[in-house]
Amino acid sequence: MLSVVVPMYDEEQVVELFVERLRPVLDAGGEPYEVVVVDDGSRDTTPVLLERYRREWPELRVVRLRANAGHQAALSAGLSRARGDWVVTMDADLQDPPELVPDMVAAARRTGSDVVYAARADRSTDTSFKRHTAALYYGLMRRLAGARVPSNAGDFRMMSRATVDAVNALPEHNRVLRLAVPALAFPSTTVTYERAERAAGRTKYSLTRMVRLSLDSVTGFSVLPLRVATWLGFLGILVSLVLIAYALISWLAGVVTPGWTSTFATVVGVGALQLFCLGLLGEYVGRMYLAMQGRPAYFVAYDSAERGDDAESEDVPASLSG
Repeated sequence: MLSVVVPMYDEEQVVELFVERLRPVLDAGGEPYEVVVVDDGSRDTTPVLLERYRREWPELRVVRLRANAGHQAALSAGLSRARGDWVVTMDADLQDPPELVPDMVAAARRTGSDVVYAARADRSTDTSFKRHTAALYYGLMRRLAGARVPSNAGDFRMMSRATVDAVNALPEHNRVLRLAVPALAFPSTTVTYERAERAAGRTKYSLTRMVRLSLDSVTGFSVLPLRVATWLGFLGILVSLVLIAYALISWLAGVVTPGWTSTFATVVGVGALQLFCLGLLGEYVGRMYLAMQGRPAYFVAYDSAERGDDAESEDVPASLSG
């Protein structure tokens, strides 16, 4: 019935708290479920803790990546292996409250939607810098992907099996799900919640990772940066025509040095033509770039649903198994 996909990276301080809050919510639902935790190459004791809880919680499924692939790639790995008719994606830091999952299920049934976004009604726990940069990010993404991108909706969402299959079928590997899912334009609805502070540990989304996510969102979803060269080429042609006309008028008026007009017109005209041709080249490069993104974004070390306990224990680093 329900799969909950949770990426984790060095979350040893929050694993116990997360299990204590999520399990009662899902058990109370009375429906079959699985929790797919994707260990994104953690370097602390997160893998060991997950294995211990998996033996106590049959519905817990652990997928461990061989190396840290990033938050979006870990989510994609979880989506590709989730088996539920509905799939919830959420973070492990409990800023995404597990108690909202039943409301998301109810909203989907009530509205017949394929996607239920969880939007943050209150971001007072975030810093002023993060609130302003988030507003800038979502404003830019709506311009690129259209009005379908909901404001203040991160990766806490619920999707139908049809939506998950459509996402998994997308050709790009380094996808940004908060853009890819709205771009499908499946029927959707939104539930709101107040975002709490992190339960424990520290955030993994540093400024560098936030900038990288923004760049991946722009370059992975749009060829706009390449198209800027085309626009500048058109602008350069218009400016060069005006300047050439000015140079000719100056030449006819006899107020220029001999040879200046031809030199000026040649430099301006050729420069504008080069910029325009560079823009056209960028258009084709952009299309090739979008069509040829085929590099795997992650490598799965093992999946606890597909391997025995003995084989699984062999994949746990010796430094963590104690």
